[in-house]
Amino acid sequence: MTAAERLRVVVAGPDGQDDPRAVALARALRDTGAEVVLTGEVASAGRLAATVVQEDADAVGLTGAPPDLLAEVLDRLAAAGVDDVTAFVLGATTGLPDGVRGFADGVTPDDVVAALREAAGGL
Repeated sequence: MTAAERLRVVVAGPDGQDDPRAVALARALRDTGAEVVLTGEVASAGRLAATVVQEDADAVGLTGAPPDLLAEVLDRLAAAGVDDVTAFVLGATTGLPDGVRGFADGVTPDDVVAALREAAGGL
């Protein structure tokens, strides 16, 4: 797999780089071949959206954070002309805003990556 084909994912958790679920997800995604940016604590939707744009990410995911935050991130991305980013939450599958995909706790990293690759057009 070349760097150009590598899935780029921004991962954030409520405790930033000290959040054990975010760290575990980032490592698991990395181990499946994804390029991962693990952010610090999520200060705002605007800051997270800016990170997604700066990193040219294919996906942005949260662990243990409110899914509504991702809806605001998607709104900010759309306002910036970025409409090809998949947003997902680990640990929630119901009550999600439009455009946010949920994965249940315990889902395998391979399943997450496969779903994100499919959403990104087969990367």
